[in-house]
Formats: sequence, C-alpha cells, structure tokens
Amino acid sequence: MQKKNICVITGSRAEYGLLRNLCIAIKKDSKLNLQIIVTGAHLSEEHGLTIKEINNDKFKINKKIEILISSDTNSAMIKSTGIALINFADAIKELKPSLVVLLGDRYEILSAAIASYFLKIPIAHIHGGESTAGAIDEGIRHSITKMSWLHFVATENYKRRVIQLGEDPKRVFNVGSLGIEKINNCKLINKTKLENILDIKFKKKNLLVTFHPETLDHMNSSNSLKEILNSLAMLNDTLIIFTYPNADAGNIEIKKLIRKFLSNHPNNTRLFSSLGSLIFLSILKIVDGIIGNSSSGIIEAPSLNTGTINIGNRQQGRDMAESIINCKPMKNEIIKSLNLLFSKKYVNSLNSVINPYEKNYTIKKNLNKVKNINLPKNLNKKFFNL
Repeated sequence: MQKKNICVITGSRAEYGLLRNLCIAIKKDSKLNLQIIVTGAHLSEEHGLTIKEINNDKFKINKKIEILISSDTNSAMIKSTGIALINFADAIKELKPSLVVLLGDRYEILSAAIASYFLKIPIAHIHGGESTAGAIDEGIRHSITKMSWLHFVATENYKRRVIQLGEDPKRVFNVGSLGIEKINNCKLINKTKLENILDIKFKKKNLLVTFHPETLDHMNSSNSLKEILNSLAMLNDTLIIFTYPNADAGNIEIKKLIRKFLSNHPNNTRLFSSLGSLIFLSILKIVDGIIGNSSSGIIEAPSLNTGTINIGNRQQGRDMAESIINCKPMKNEIIKSLNLLFSKKYVNSLNSVINPYEKNYTIKKNLNKVKNINLPKNLNKKFFNL
C-alpha cells in the first residue's frame, strides 16, 4: 500500500511546539510519510531563527519558504501573505501531499490554506472554531475552516462553532489541545537546571510576560504594554522574564518598550527572543503567573497550575478556565490583578482548576483520523445547515 504523504506546515515557534509530537508520531507510522514546510518567523534571525529547533529534532525539512519583510506594518503583512502564497503554490504542487496539516490562524498559514485549496489538496485544520476578538486571526481562522476538510478542535464549544460555519459534523472532532498532551507527556526541566541553562536566578516571586500586538488595533498595543510595564515596576523581589512578541504588525514598538524597561530595571529582568517549547513550559510551571495576552496563558497555564493575568481583548472569546484573571489594560486594574495572583486563596485554588482544553490521547486521535479516513478526490462540500 502506498504511503500517504502528510505535509505539516509551520511558521512560528509556538505553533511548532504544538505540532512537534504529532510530527514525531507521523514520522514513526509505517503507513505515513512526513513532509515538512518551514516558513515565517522560523527563518528570521530577529525572531530567534527557530528553524534550529526543527533541525535539532532531526526532522527532514522538505521546503523553506522565506516570506518576512523587515517591517511590522499592515502593508508588510499583506505583502508577506502574497509572497507566501506564490511560494506555497510551487512547493505544494511539487511535494504532492495527500493531506496538508495546518494549525491555527496566522497569515502565512492562510496562504498555505489557499494554495492547498486551489490545488485540491485536502486540509486538516487544528484549533479551528476559536474566537479572538482583538486579533486579525479571527477572520483568518474561520477562512481556513471553510477551506479545510478535517477539523480537529480543542473544546466542545469550538466544535459547535465549526459546525455553525456549515461544516459536516462527521468531519469535526473534539480532540483537546496538543499543547496539553505535550505537558502531560514530557519531563519538564527543574528550577536549578533552568537557572544554569538560562544564566538566571529565580527570586521569591517570578513572572513570565508574553505580550503580542493586538492586530486589529496595534497602536493601542503600545499603550497597553506601557500600563503593564508601569505596574511591573512597582514590584519588589520579583524576577520578570520577557519573551519577544510574534511577527505581527506592531511588534517593533513592543520590543523597543520591553528593551527600555530592561535597561531601567537590569537587576530583576531578563529577555529571550525564543526559549524553545520545553524551556518555555518549564518556566511556565515554575513562575507564579504569566501576564500578557498569549494563548499559552489561556490553554497551557491552567494545566501547569500556574496563574494567568490576561490583559486586553486579544484573547476575548476563547473558552477559559476559572483561574484566568481577565484584566483591562489599566495600571490600577493590573496592580489589583497582581495582588490577586499572589494571594494565598488564589494560589491554593489553582490545584483544583479544570482546564477545558485537556483531553486524553489527543495525538493518537489526530493520527488515527489522518491515517484511516478516506480522503476525497473531490473537495466539493455541502453546507451543513443547523
């Protein structure tokens, strides 16, 4: 029997962290042939050149697609999307995959979806049906859903939303989050070893700050970050670990503000362009909380019994565990949220939090559907009416 060519496309550090174990499972399966296309921030020195993580994992990279333009404007994002579309058309046509696997909602992934759809290659979309009111990802995600054949969603609410978009329930599967299964299946790095690896010293209190542009209003992102930084400046005996924002419009100004804050607070701050998935999760387990607007605070943090202060609108609309502290980007509100985060009652409550994204055998369920489902020769879909 001829193997199915399964083409996994990745453009960012966070996305690859979720896809890594699925790629390992595909590679090991005798009925499947793994193909990998690497694009986006993976190929950018400015964003940590995270293709190194993929190489370190000994995966064969079939194609590299350069798309980033050295600008963080909306116009640059449009141009990057166009460049990506042209190059994905050639790469996917050459590789002839049986199925393309896409995760999430970034603009380079939209380009991959369009190219695959036009070439009549079925798409398996992971993490569809979600809602992020403060990000351009919202429209991109639902567009990818409409071009996809298989849907692997993370919660029952997201399953209903994909069906609401007209997708056949027989092709929509609630499998939970790949990120949670990774946490449950990996051995995290302990505090002492992390201090040696990163050349840091954890303090009495420790915070992880991950803040990305709100792409529907990235000018407001700078003001929000200033409020966050002004609040963090009030803290004593606290190590504050920053990660760089993603490559969306507005990221350059965010990086400038973070670097300025570090220069003014050199004794209790550290900044990393990219930590890698295992180190990031290990830090997330150790710190008292994650602050910002990253999906990792919504999806992964509750399963690590770590608190989250979710600031602004970027993640508005996602399913959330009860541990998530939603906060307006205002200094007085952020300080109140920090006091709650460090409170004994809140810390004790983290041990009993139920994470809506957590399910068993997520990778196995994904793999079995990819391997065993009969893929169509004709991608015409009937709109499923509720």
